[in-house]
Amino acid sequence: MPGTLPTFPSMPALLSSLPRGVNPPSLSRGITIPSLPRGMMLPRVVAMPTVPQAPRRLLQDCYSVFDHQTAGGLCGCCWALRPRYKRLVDNIFPEDPEDGLVKANMEKLTFFALSAPEKLDRIAAYLSERLTRELNRHRYGYVCIAMEALEQLLLACHCQSINLLVESFLSTLRLLLEADKPHLHILATNSFVKFANIEEDTPSYHRSYDFFVSRFSEMCHSEHEDPDTQTRIRVSGIRGLQGVVRKTVDDELQVNIWEPRHMEQIVPALLVNLQSHTNSDTGSPAEHTEVCFRELLGRAAYGHITNAIRPVLMHLDSRCLWEGRGFAVRCFQIIMYSIQSQHSHLVIQQLLGHLDANSRSPASVRAGIVEVLSEAAVIEAAGSVGPTVLEVFNTLLRQLRQSVDYQLTGYYDNAGKRKTTSTHEKMLQDAVIKTIGCFANTLPVYQKSEVMLFIMGKIPVPGIYPALGSPNAGFEGSRMIQVMLLKSLLQVSERYESSNLLTALPSSFLEPLLSFTLMEDPEIRLLVLSILTSLIDRRHNATRLITASVTFDVSVLVLKEDKCSRQDNLFMRKHAQRLYRHVYLACKEESSGRSHYQALFTLLAVLSVELANEEVLVDLIRLVLALQELALSNQEHLSVFNRCGIHALCATFLHLLSQLGPPPPLHQHVTQVIEGRQREAPYLLPEDVLGDDPRFPDGELKVAEALLFVQSKIYEGLTGSSYTPQSERLNTPYTPQLADEDRLSRRKSIGDVVSLQMDMDLQCSSDTPQKPQTEQITFQTLKNAIEDRGMVEEEERRRMQVVERFQTAPFEEIAAHCGSRSWLLQSKLDQVFDLIIRPPPSPSGQSPPRSTPLYEMKFPDLCVY
Repeated sequence: MPGTLPTFPSMPALLSSLPRGVNPPSLSRGITIPSLPRGMMLPRVVAMPTVPQAPRRLLQDCYSVFDHQTAGGLCGCCWALRPRYKRLVDNIFPEDPEDGLVKANMEKLTFFALSAPEKLDRIAAYLSERLTRELNRHRYGYVCIAMEALEQLLLACHCQSINLLVESFLSTLRLLLEADKPHLHILATNSFVKFANIEEDTPSYHRSYDFFVSRFSEMCHSEHEDPDTQTRIRVSGIRGLQGVVRKTVDDELQVNIWEPRHMEQIVPALLVNLQSHTNSDTGSPAEHTEVCFRELLGRAAYGHITNAIRPVLMHLDSRCLWEGRGFAVRCFQIIMYSIQSQHSHLVIQQLLGHLDANSRSPASVRAGIVEVLSEAAVIEAAGSVGPTVLEVFNTLLRQLRQSVDYQLTGYYDNAGKRKTTSTHEKMLQDAVIKTIGCFANTLPVYQKSEVMLFIMGKIPVPGIYPALGSPNAGFEGSRMIQVMLLKSLLQVSERYESSNLLTALPSSFLEPLLSFTLMEDPEIRLLVLSILTSLIDRRHNATRLITASVTFDVSVLVLKEDKCSRQDNLFMRKHAQRLYRHVYLACKEESSGRSHYQALFTLLAVLSVELANEEVLVDLIRLVLALQELALSNQEHLSVFNRCGIHALCATFLHLLSQLGPPPPLHQHVTQVIEGRQREAPYLLPEDVLGDDPRFPDGELKVAEALLFVQSKIYEGLTGSSYTPQSERLNTPYTPQLADEDRLSRRKSIGDVVSLQMDMDLQCSSDTPQKPQTEQITFQTLKNAIEDRGMVEEEERRRMQVVERFQTAPFEEIAAHCGSRSWLLQSKLDQVFDLIIRPPPSPSGQSPPRSTPLYEMKFPDLCVY
């Protein structure tokens, strides 16, 4: 009993002082003792065999009442009649709260609770009652003692009966969290964390943590005036959320913490502290937030990823954090490293969908989302982009097209109210192209091939897909789309590694790619040459050959060479002539600059290193001699710079080629020519014409015979070696296939194609009467159209050339030449038929509408027998 009882005279002394004949009053006078329930016996300690003990026990009970003990019936009036668990609970509280919990009495209480687990709920309820009373009286020392007792009981009784304690424990924590004292919030949070670390054996179907989720989230947003107190409250809130996650995430019978209503409270509360406290020192809110966030995401299953990521996106949108990029990238780095690797593609899909949803947002916001996508793709495990690989690239390519439209119009909305700048859009385009490369790096080889074909199908090819792109973009927009998509294709090709060129460069991919080498735009041609080089360069020799020079020493370059495989031989037999032709035609472009000749040299060098055999080497020498003749004759009216660049390209490539296997006499001839040029015409070498300060000859370019590579000397240098069987082909000059050249020359630019279509439309729609153009058809006209004869001597000379070509030229070249003749004949016949079927002019002077010829009509299959 607390305190000291007052001293009273003994009962015998009181009785002896009474007068004789006066009986002492009975105890029942003024005191009503209620009857005990049936079956209940008085405890042994309550039995009063002697009368003198009754007043003392009565005074003790009164003292207990004065101490604010709750009394009810006999148990409330008499302390000795109170239940034992209450007396044990009362005994753990000291007279002075600073003395702390009475450990000896606490051990008794714990032993009693373990011995009688059915009374745990009563013990917890009474402890909660004592704590509530002390809290109302602002006796916070006793509040801490009561919480410590509850914690010790929880730790000692984590068995099947722990549910008897939990409800009272959680209600007590709610009471503390609802108070307005920060130290009580911290006390309640610490107790909840200890409770969360207890592993329960039995589930609880009626327990709810909604209040704790909302209260701990609110603590994470604390704005207390004292910075230290604010930090402590926020850290407590983060630890409380971590405890809720641990307690509920693995128990399917508990509240579903992954519901949107909970995630929309937890995730923003964590991100606020991750953003506000940049320092991650030990004990800081940022450090606790990162640990909690990683634990939350690490426990997320497949169906929970979406609910966990959506609040992150909403928070970054509402706080305008995409533009800074740093915090957004950090958030998704934590996400990608924390979730299970097989779920990474779900995060990518969420980001892609969010990028589409923000297609009308400023360029800085879209660029920030794309930057996050790029970083997420780097972290992502290889091959885990998911089943919709092409959809990823389709979304990114769609963003490129939209950015081009916004850049041309100057607005990123349809209403024309929100302006954008070319600088911001170019930043976005660069970010998208980089992201495409990062995604391609995570894909296996076969999917990279599909992606390259997919991107190639999106590029508007002149003459084939002139209508692709936005209708408002025009010619410049289509050109920009071509450049952007080719840059994307270059990002994929640089990360493509395949041992078989037949699969890396199939005809469906190579033909449209090579068609871009004839475009007028120099940037497009340069991108195509880079793509071809990256796909053919399987052993990464291009970095050593990126600069054209006549001082190359193959032994110093340490080039990685390997024997040409059977698949490589098949590839060259199938596509070599097409590659040579486009290299030849690319050299004829007047808009070619220094970088183009550097790229052409790198492409030829990689071809000679990767696919070099006797046949390929001789064909490359024939190509070089044809290029030298092109620069000398100047039939294409090239500038002095272009002609000097072609000469420098031939010299550099032959210098490298002569060191890759041919006999020494070839290298000696090439060295003599180069030394002569260094003395007399340095402008024919790459160091001068392709340098930073190019030098050109004064007046007309004239090259002496001694400064040229001679076909006869090269032939003599190759004889007497393994190249002898192939060296005979040097006697036949290289000529490109005319059929493909004529066909592809129509694809100079999108502007030419569209302008032609517009002119035809204008002619058809014009109301001005035009005089029909007719031509007198005679027998001589038909004869000249079919045969086109010239002089007899010229015919004889051409016949001898044809005979020589059929005797010495390879089969592929003969087939190409025959195909060109047949195409020429067909075109002549089309002209004749067009003249024949043209209707006669009408008397009114107006030309009637042209009807579809019979041979051009398309009939259904059922009508054709």
